[in-house]
Amino acid sequence: MQLNRLVEDDQEFRSVSGKLGKRLSMLHIMVLLKFSGSYGNEGALQKLGIIMGISKGFVNDFMRWACNAILKHHEQVIKWPSIEERSNIHGRIIKAHGFVNCIGLIDGTLFPLAFAPMVNGEDYYTRKGDYAIKELVICDDAVRITWVEMGWPGSVHDNCVWANSEINLSKDKYLDQKEYLLGDSAFSTSAVMIPAFKKGHNINLSEQRYFNTKLAKIWIKSTHCIGLVKARFQCLWGF
Repeated sequence: MQLNRLVEDDQEFRSVSGKLGKRLSMLHIMVLLKFSGSYGNEGALQKLGIIMGISKGFVNDFMRWACNAILKHHEQVIKWPSIEERSNIHGRIIKAHGFVNCIGLIDGTLFPLAFAPMVNGEDYYTRKGDYAIKELVICDDAVRITWVEMGWPGSVHDNCVWANSEINLSKDKYLDQKEYLLGDSAFSTSAVMIPAFKKGHNINLSEQRYFNTKLAKIWIKSTHCIGLVKARFQCLWGF
């Protein structure tokens, strides 16, 4: 109901032809949420149409209109923390985990696709043997998402997405001096990125193992964050 109140007056819910009058925004939101929380056969368009009392052909339209209306407000929810908020974040992290000036945790994930895209489909083929879209997520220690890089082909490495992200390319705009993110060993070390040590050939990580253990205890929250998103919106398990 809160979501509906946010978007109920949006232009997306007004019929261009006038035949339907003003569309019921609540029904659109319910269709979208039902699809978002479904996986496999539960998300089939025909089944959704029967449950919601609309035709199969309208299900996609309802979801598209609802998505368009909701996404206009995404900056109110997913937004980069202010100076004061970043100060609170690294204050909590240093107290609980000992990392000074850390203001976020970063991790990548894949959203599987049912079929290869028509254009450059081979780029979406992943090491897991399927097709997927890559997403990079930055969250804080309270598992709140503060930044998302979405839409890259599944074959692209996490570090490549990070290297081309707006946060990394415009560091001075988003990060004050000495502020940084924590990541796993997939990322390269830089002034704003501290990853776990990599284990190479014939290299003993005994001296770095303590650091990696300390990092993992806070960085794992980024994995929890992605897990919570996929648990809530089960359609992300596969399109």
